[in-house]
Amino acid sequence: MVRIAAAAFLAFAFTAFAQVTPNNAGAKNVGQGNGQQFITGGCTADADCQSACCAEVQSSGLGVCSAEAASNQNGKLGCGFVDPNAASTIANAQAQVKKQGF
Repeated sequence: MVRIAAAAFLAFAFTAFAQVTPNNAGAKNVGQGNGQQFITGGCTADADCQSACCAEVQSSGLGVCSAEAASNQNGKLGCGFVDPNAASTIANAQAQVKKQGF
């Protein structure tokens, strides 16, 4: 019983401390500025996100749409991120869309 509880605790701890990466499924919305990107999708500014919150991921320097309440969790640096490499980020997202075919 203790082993199961310890394993569950460790699984939760690893999940809680995992670094955030933008979800590629929303690549078509990156850099559009139309508020269509879902939470966990990539962004270049707050205007991309339905939540109006683009948070920088400290480890990668990329933006990820986030709920304001979670914008400082899991290595995110808060809302208001404006990607200084937006052109490159958008080009990478467009390449992902082409690869996915949607």
